[in-house]
Amino acid sequence: MSGPSGPSGTRSREAGEVFGPRMTLFADVLSIGLATAVASLPLVTAPAALSTACAVLRGAREERPATAGRYFRLLRRRLRTGDLAAGALALAGVLLLAGDLALAGAGLPGAPLFAVLAGAIGACAVVVGLRACARRESLTDWRAAVRGAARDSVQDLGGSGLVLLAVATAALCAWMLVPLAFLAPGPLALAVTAVDVRGEGRRRQAGTRRAEHEFIP
Repeated sequence: MSGPSGPSGTRSREAGEVFGPRMTLFADVLSIGLATAVASLPLVTAPAALSTACAVLRGAREERPATAGRYFRLLRRRLRTGDLAAGALALAGVLLLAGDLALAGAGLPGAPLFAVLAGAIGACAVVVGLRACARRESLTDWRAAVRGAARDSVQDLGGSGLVLLAVATAALCAWMLVPLAFLAPGPLALAVTAVDVRGEGRRRQAGTRRAEHEFIP
């Protein structure tokens, strides 16, 4: 049974409760991160695993449990051919980028410029891919999710910058302490989900303004 809500709409700590709801959410994020890391081990399941993590963490806003158990239940229901195809495509893109950077590091003519170009393309692909995982459409239609993510990445450059910052932070934490790599997907999923939730609010406002403009004579 949840306690009373505070001024900000979050549940306040009950008498005798050691940790507040924010600390509970933090623990849930870490458990979701570990579950996502395990589910991503086959590599081709990584997009579906991260998309499921975003969906579970989004559900926490609607008072649904953000637990590893719910995560695996949702993942088992949704794994399908389209998810595995998306994973295979993402893996092929990563291997292609790694190969291009390896060629650039071999000292070929024009290598520095080629490396910068390949890195920029890779960064854009990462942003679009992560924002696609955070969209609701990724649960059922990857093509629609990628189209929407590509549009959002251009129209919301601030959000795209935040996604890149979240990726850099997760990579830095994993580099500094390797075991953190198994927890990093949780905070990363929370970050990209927060960016998408913010974008949903802006899209609703834009839609409302367009509707009002159409009805004004």
